[in-house]
Amino acid sequence: MTQILTDDAATRPVIRLAKGRSKRLRAGHPWVFSNEIEMDQAAKALPPGALVTLMDAGDERLGVATFNPHSLIAARVLSRRAADRVDAAFLAERLTAALALRQAMFDGPYYRLVHSEADRLPGLIIDRYGDVVAMQTNTAGMEALLPQLLKAVEQVLAPSAVVLVNDSPIRKLEGLDQHHLVAAGSLTGPVELVENGCRFVADLTDGQKTGWFYDQRDNRAFTARLAKGRRVLDLYTYAGGFAVQAAMAGAAETIAVDRSEHSLALADRAAGLNGVAVQTVRAEAFAEMERLAAAKERFGLVIADPPAFVKSRKDLGAGSKGYRKMARLAAALVEPGGFLLCASCSHHMPTETFAEEIGHGLHLAGRSGRILRSAGAAPDHPLHPSLPESAYLKALVFQLD
Repeated sequence: MTQILTDDAATRPVIRLAKGRSKRLRAGHPWVFSNEIEMDQAAKALPPGALVTLMDAGDERLGVATFNPHSLIAARVLSRRAADRVDAAFLAERLTAALALRQAMFDGPYYRLVHSEADRLPGLIIDRYGDVVAMQTNTAGMEALLPQLLKAVEQVLAPSAVVLVNDSPIRKLEGLDQHHLVAAGSLTGPVELVENGCRFVADLTDGQKTGWFYDQRDNRAFTARLAKGRRVLDLYTYAGGFAVQAAMAGAAETIAVDRSEHSLALADRAAGLNGVAVQTVRAEAFAEMERLAAAKERFGLVIADPPAFVKSRKDLGAGSKGYRKMARLAAALVEPGGFLLCASCSHHMPTETFAEEIGHGLHLAGRSGRILRSAGAAPDHPLHPSLPESAYLKALVFQLD
């Protein structure tokens, strides 16, 4: 376990911003980049994740932050009040505020509880599955605060288990290893959750990301309303989120495609929990779309919600072509008057570029239509006002002629 990090505003190290470089921070941005800091030997010697007081060139204290001298994003603001003491009580207050917001929006305890900077806990992700919590510490600062975080989570939620799902590639940029670990309590297998009135299972120890993609909640509800009486094809189904909700809404037939046998097993379990029929197919999505097109199969609703095609800026060209091809192949499977959802969870795929590539793919398929919905993540994934680029999820729903 990480050594407990103690904080005292009176003795906390000071990181000084270079002259004239505090404007962004003063305007509300939650990050300070390394080139905005007087990175002297004392700053470079601080351990990654240290708590620091941010000070401008005129000795004004601007707040308390976590600091990593080896990261481009060197400081991440925790509070604009430099006198605040960052401890378990401080973190519990932030968790309590995040909990109150989610309880105002959702009836059951199944949601993203903490979404990093937007919930004033930069580098931290917490997803809630009833009395089980999945936590991801993506920065050296949050990793250093882990003992206090666990105390705060226990105080606010009293969970039966806390699972650290620390497999994000972002951790590598912070000098952190990747691992899954049950940090508190015990877990005997996949956990259940409820979304839009449907039951699902999430694997927190061997699944993707933090086990479930709550960000697509509203988009799943929207497409489910279009599914009644139609044949539905759910590509990249993972644990069956779109497919099962479509079947529950009265789809005439539902087919769920994924290359992972483990994911399809989760989808099968979800279908059983809800008493609906979903046909699961293990296949690569592009190959399966080509096979279905050759067989002249058509669907009233096609859903294409793939893993990130653009994992870094250097992937933008190839990833853009991937989304274009995905739209072309998927559009060919939609019956006239039917519906198509295309989504991207790639941070590095600009919204405008995604829309252009999907539109290009539809054109190449010889299809026209109209956009019914252009949406991002569900509201339990809020955005920090100064970080619009963190709006990673993009979803477009079309009716095609």
